[in-house]
Amino acid sequence: MTVFDPEAFFGYLVNSFLIGGVGVTIALTVASVIGGLILGTAIAMARMSPQRLISLPARAYIWFFRGTPLLIQLVVIYTGLPQLGLKLDVITCALVGLILHEAAYMAEIVRSGFMSVPKGQTEAGWSLNLSPFTIFWRVTLPQAFRLMVPPLGNSINSLLKATSLASVISVEEIMRRSDELMQQDFQTLEVYAAAACYYLLLTTLWDLAQRRIEAHFARSFTQTAARKPNPKAA
Repeated sequence: MTVFDPEAFFGYLVNSFLIGGVGVTIALTVASVIGGLILGTAIAMARMSPQRLISLPARAYIWFFRGTPLLIQLVVIYTGLPQLGLKLDVITCALVGLILHEAAYMAEIVRSGFMSVPKGQTEAGWSLNLSPFTIFWRVTLPQAFRLMVPPLGNSINSLLKATSLASVISVEEIMRRSDELMQQDFQTLEVYAAAACYYLLLTTLWDLAQRRIEAHFARSFTQTAARKPNPKAA
């Protein structure tokens, strides 16, 4: 009895059905990152508000979505919304669940990034009579974003792999299509090994992109610091 069939494994690597699932996984990840970052930024702003009526709901949102498993959230959205009269297709249900879940993590990343910028930077902007928008866009945001890049990158990496949970609600991504191929051919190791290779490929490509992004912002910060006059040299 053959334990592992290399020929079948390489066949699954070039299987068009499985490759189609890779495209779905990428699309889910990109859409969830964009939606999660937009919603997470809004929640982070609310979380930092001095008004308790605004900050408390944001705290509760973060507490709930970070404290419950994504799998449960997806199942509740998929099975619960129709009972409320709102029927959505599986892709939309998956996107809603992934965005809501990811926004809770993005909110904390954005909040920590902005809180890490020294208050003196904002005060210096006020002393130069800069508008609030200019201070935010030219002073606060660039420094905060540079600090956000590493945790944002790690969160995106985790989200890419978490899309596999959408297979539970029948989304045709890598994991779901792997399950279908396995049930069809009964070659469990070969199918899932091929799926693992695709996940490794995607996460590796993102890791390379993240390193380039981090290096870009680190270089920009280093060049800016190098242009500052050194008091000791005077």
